[in-house]
Amino acid sequence: MLKRFLSHEKGITGLETAIILIAFVVVAAVFAYTALSAGLFSTQKAQEAVYSGLKEAQSTVELKGGIIATAGTTGATGAIKQISFVVANALGGEPIDFTQPTAPVTATGLATGTANKVVINYIDNVQTVSNLFWTVTKLGNDSGDYLLSSGEKYEITIGGSDNTSAPGNLINALTPDLSVNKTFSLQLVTPAGAVLTIERTTPAYIDTIINLR
Repeated sequence: MLKRFLSHEKGITGLETAIILIAFVVVAAVFAYTALSAGLFSTQKAQEAVYSGLKEAQSTVELKGGIIATAGTTGATGAIKQISFVVANALGGEPIDFTQPTAPVTATGLATGTANKVVINYIDNVQTVSNLFWTVTKLGNDSGDYLLSSGEKYEITIGGSDNTSAPGNLINALTPDLSVNKTFSLQLVTPAGAVLTIERTTPAYIDTIINLR
């Protein structure tokens, strides 16, 4: 009787081994599928990040030429009323909407309440002013709209309105005025892409026209 029972032990051991082997195979397959899925997900996210970064770069403007300031009053205590510069579409990217703001209804020098997509801010050591009023002059190639496309150049004039009833110049927008020996920054913020930052210092004497190198 004892020999009869012992004769079946090998079969039972083989069956248990097969069950354990199958369990290992199933677990390994589950882990492999999880690792593969995680790898594909990471690759997809990396690809999205690359395309997103490329889109941001292609929607950026670049500065062309110098920064020209126009005086409101000249002299050692003079003040700047307008600042002009030329921009172009960097890297041949997507067109950028430079629809200009509506002229201020009051003497604020700001573009508050208008439909402009591009916003220009002013910063110095005593003040920050957002959404300055500006105008556009198209230079050279013109596609007939206000979308800055590849190959086009726009001259942006901050404080472009000298209307006596509702002037939109910098003298009305800034308190205190942009005067002599003043370091300031302009931030040109587009709907998409990096912010174009321009930093300059005014000279010790304000002439009628100044090239802020």
